[in-house]
Order: sequence, then C-alpha cells, then structure tokens
Amino acid sequence: MNEAGAWTEERVEQLKKLWSDGLSASQIAAELGNVTRNAVIGKVHRLGLSGRAKSAAQPAAPRNSAPRKAPARSPSHPMATPAPTRGAHALAPDFAPEAEIEVEAVPSQSEDVVIPFSERVTIMDLREYMCRWPMGDPTTPEFRFCGARSQTGLPYCSHHARIAYQPAADRRRDRSKVRA
Repeated sequence: MNEAGAWTEERVEQLKKLWSDGLSASQIAAELGNVTRNAVIGKVHRLGLSGRAKSAAQPAAPRNSAPRKAPARSPSHPMATPAPTRGAHALAPDFAPEAEIEVEAVPSQSEDVVIPFSERVTIMDLREYMCRWPMGDPTTPEFRFCGARSQTGLPYCSHHARIAYQPAADRRRDRSKVRA
C-alpha cells in the first residue's frame, strides 16, 4: 500500500472502531480515505475482527416462526403438477400406450440400392451436390461414395437420408427386436 494509505496505528484503531460500529467496508474506506474497500476487508481479516454490532440503518427484523406460503402461479409445463400418488405406486412409471404410426418400409443397409460402380465417385471426384454415403471397405482401392444427387441441405440422397436419419422411436423399436 502507498504511503498515503499506509496502515498506521491511528488508522488501524479508527478501522477497528468503525468496524465495531457496524459500518460496511465501503463506508469505512470512504471514511478513512486513500484506501479501497478490498484493502479494508483484507485488513479486517488479518486483524481477525469478526464481531460486529448491528447498524442502526439495518435493524434486525424479527423472524416469523410461521412458514411463508409460496405465491400461487400456474405451472409453466403441463407435467409440472404431478398427480398425487402414494405408497408403493409412487415411483412406478406411468407409460401411455404409443399410437401405432404407419411408417414406410425403410430398406436396411443390406438391402442397399444398387448403384452401378461407374456412377460411384472417389473422394477426389466428390462434389458439394453429391451423396456422401460411403460404399465398400475404406481400406480397399474400390472404396467409393454413392455420388447420386443429394437433397438440399443434406449430405445424402433421399434413399441414404432415410437410412441415416431415422426417428428415435423407430430406432428404439428396432433395438427391442434385436434383444428379444
């Protein structure tokens, strides 16, 4: 700290008195002058001053022993108000039956659309508007990409986009068939 803001004996005594009177660190810094609020806090900490008197500006409000009632408001989400459930069924999952949705048959990867080898493209020939679906083993020289016209904004043609972007419900249903 510089000479003007040095902690002299008089300033330390004044700090102790103002602290015990209940002034805030900012108020003490303003009263002492040439010292920051953080410097006051640091000095109070180093001096071990902890007990403080309540200031007259902040009278202690009596605590009400009755618990406060939360303000009534409508739930922001329909699931925010759970149904009252008790006993052994409190944690039981509540599954709603899923409506069967008719989905067009998606060919599996084994039923891949046959694309003539001459229409497939290498990575060097691949353009922005071409399907980037990999075909074959990447470690062999015969590895190619589909190369068909891709859908706008997607990296794949319509056939490969149906394979790549399956709805989550369909993926879950397929996994359950595999486990059974």
